[in-house]
Amino acid sequence: MRRLRDTILVLISAPVWLPVAAITAAAVLAVLGRPVFFVQKRAGRNGKPFNLVKFRSMRTGSGSDAERLGRFGRFLRATSMDELPELFLVLAGKMSLVGPRPLPVEYLPRYSPEQARRHEVPPGITGWAQVNGRNDTTWQERFARDVWYVDNRSHLLDAKIIFMTLIGVFTARGVSRPGEATMDEFKGNAKGDAKHA
Repeated sequence: MRRLRDTILVLISAPVWLPVAAITAAAVLAVLGRPVFFVQKRAGRNGKPFNLVKFRSMRTGSGSDAERLGRFGRFLRATSMDELPELFLVLAGKMSLVGPRPLPVEYLPRYSPEQARRHEVPPGITGWAQVNGRNDTTWQERFARDVWYVDNRSHLLDAKIIFMTLIGVFTARGVSRPGEATMDEFKGNAKGDAKHA
C-alpha cells in the first residue's frame, strides 16, 4: 500500500521536481564539474545493500568536509535539493518517501539488536529522526527515533513527517551540527560517535 502511495505521489509531483532536478544537475556540472552524482552503497530494508544516488555537493580534492562543501554545497544540502535523485529510487522500490535514512553498509555490524530494527521497514528520503533534529543530534537519539517510527508508523504519521519536512526545508533546521559539515561517523555504541559524508 505504501509503495503504491509513494509511486502515485512521486509521479503526480513530477512536473514540479523533475525540472528542479534537471536545473540542479546542470548547476552541479557548472559549479563542481563531474561527476554530477554522489553514489554510495547503503543498507536498505533487512540490511540489503543498494546504491544511494544524490547530487554531489562537495568539491573533490583535499581539505576538511566544511572546506570542500562550500557555499553551493551548503545551499544544496540546506534545501535538500541534493536528495532529488532519490525520488527515482522510490519509483524503483529501493526507498520510500518516509522511513529511517539509509546509512552506509559498514554500519551494519555496529548496531545493537534494538538499533538494527530500523531496517525492518524500507529506508526513506525523510523520516521521524530527520524532522526531529536531522543531523544536529546524537546517533543514539537518531536510532531511538528510527525504532519509534518502526513501531508507530502509519499513513497519518507519514503525512505529518512529510509536512514537517517541507517546513524544515524552508527553515534549513538541523542540517548539521554547529561547525560541522556532515554527521559524525557511527563507530558503534561502545566507542561513541566519531565522520561520514
